Amino acid sequence: MMKNSTHCILFLIILFGNFTAFAQIKARTYSLADTLRGSLNAERTWWDVQRYELAFKPDYINKTIAGANEIMYKVVKANDGKTRMQIDLQEPLIIDSIWYNGKLKLTFEHVGSVWYAHVPAQKITALNRVKIFYHGSVHQAKRAPWDGGFIFTTDSLSRPWMTVACQGLGASVWYPNKDHQSDEPDLGASLTMTIPDTLVGVGNGRLVLKKNNNDGTVTYKYNVQNAISNYCIIPYIGNYVNFKEEYPGEKGKLDVNYWVLDYNLNKAKTYMPDQVHKMLKSFEHWFGPYPFYEDGYQLIDASHTGMEHQSAVSYGNKYKFGYLGRDMSGNGWGIKWDFIIIHESGHEWFGNNITTKDLADMWVHEGFTNYSETLFVDYIFGKQAGNEYNYGIRKGIRNDSPIIPAYGVNAQGSGDMYPKGGNMLHAIRHSMNNDELFRSILRGLNKTFYHQTVTTVQIENYFSKTAGYNYAKVLDQYLRTTQVPVFEYYIKNGEVFYRYTNCVTGFNLPLVLKKEDVKTLKIVPSGEWKHSKLLSGQNALLTEAAIESMYYLDVKTKK
Repeated sequence: MMKNSTHCILFLIILFGNFTAFAQIKARTYSLADTLRGSLNAERTWWDVQRYELAFKPDYINKTIAGANEIMYKVVKANDGKTRMQIDLQEPLIIDSIWYNGKLKLTFEHVGSVWYAHVPAQKITALNRVKIFYHGSVHQAKRAPWDGGFIFTTDSLSRPWMTVACQGLGASVWYPNKDHQSDEPDLGASLTMTIPDTLVGVGNGRLVLKKNNNDGTVTYKYNVQNAISNYCIIPYIGNYVNFKEEYPGEKGKLDVNYWVLDYNLNKAKTYMPDQVHKMLKSFEHWFGPYPFYEDGYQLIDASHTGMEHQSAVSYGNKYKFGYLGRDMSGNGWGIKWDFIIIHESGHEWFGNNITTKDLADMWVHEGFTNYSETLFVDYIFGKQAGNEYNYGIRKGIRNDSPIIPAYGVNAQGSGDMYPKGGNMLHAIRHSMNNDELFRSILRGLNKTFYHQTVTTVQIENYFSKTAGYNYAKVLDQYLRTTQVPVFEYYIKNGEVFYRYTNCVTGFNLPLVLKKEDVKTLKIVPSGEWKHSKLLSGQNALLTEAAIESMYYLDVKTKK
């Protein structure tokens, strides 16, 4: 995740040596703007977003947009008419007017990218609306999706192509909203775009309106029934064509739509469905039913590498296996499938279904979704392949700063949330030695926190409670420190002596070591020396390479 634009495949930058943002994170000081974006203050907490009705018109030539967002909200705290409503819209965009319930024009003021509307007194539980009209030059992404913003570009035939990538940077970079992850529109959203009639507009969810305006423009309206993160509401505008199918999923028939540039149609028809079917089959096995059957699943050609936009996943991997044809694991397994289709779709469960309230807890999105790659490889190619893939991506871990940073300031933790988060989960899975239990936890998370925003503490507590083992210190170690735990051991007189060092007090990751025709060895090291009797053949289980291949530890044999 970049300082200005969170993106769900940032750890690729780490692996290929083009990573700069997180080297500065420890020294970062937080501004008033960071606090206003990242905190839940009095101007935000009295109202709860119920729905967004967003409409806009882009001007490709002048690189501007104009539009309106009608926000339906519920009053959840007493408002005596003196409390302001904070609306986020980033410069250089400008709010023109704000209307309350379609009748009262509100006064407003702003400080930078934060706009304060003066609203009348409202009763608790009341449902009201504000409609915000805006326009202006929009912040453009220069290196999408890494820096984020509106994207005005061309396809390979030099025709206009427009979209947005704004995770981390914030949806307020292109439309007015409450720009905080904790408050998703509970009743969904609509996206209406008026564009040249030579182009096609695609959005999240389902197309509910297409209208030719007989003036050289056409209007498309898409509707999302489910709650959705504001950064996931994204337009795709270009020379798209569509093909579709019904996938027989756990909850019945799932509508799957593929939107590709016209010249990609033939190869897309033979390439995309194969990867999508394998993704859905494996992820519904591990995580439970696809979370947005009502809105369907869409895979859409994009001008950047890809993003996890809910029910409208963007795809820019150039129809190549691996990441743009490169093997992320370095051992062959990462080049047998399309990284973008699998990873970005994994976010439909972790990131879109389960969303963190604070940006600081983004490891819940990225760690679990990174691990979804391992689970995909495991399901399609076998457990040993999954083990090898997971070990291979470990080379991307930097331990430059903690995965969880400061709360309330719109801060994003280390990019280690990807490979280190995935390796942490793999270590916990091995320590449980019960894949059915582990799978039930993953499915249980998606059922228990279905369409909810959560905190790290909720995820940690659920994991430990359902596993029947307290993993709090294990999670604390990997999420909140940069130390790699050291496992020390030696064998003497038929016993193994062992302990953990370089770790938080109470670190208690169990180690389960297995090999065919040898009785499984399970030990639970601590910070003090312990010892266990070894049975026949168990000496062979205790090698540095064998332990490190399964667990993210620094293993040392003491002489």
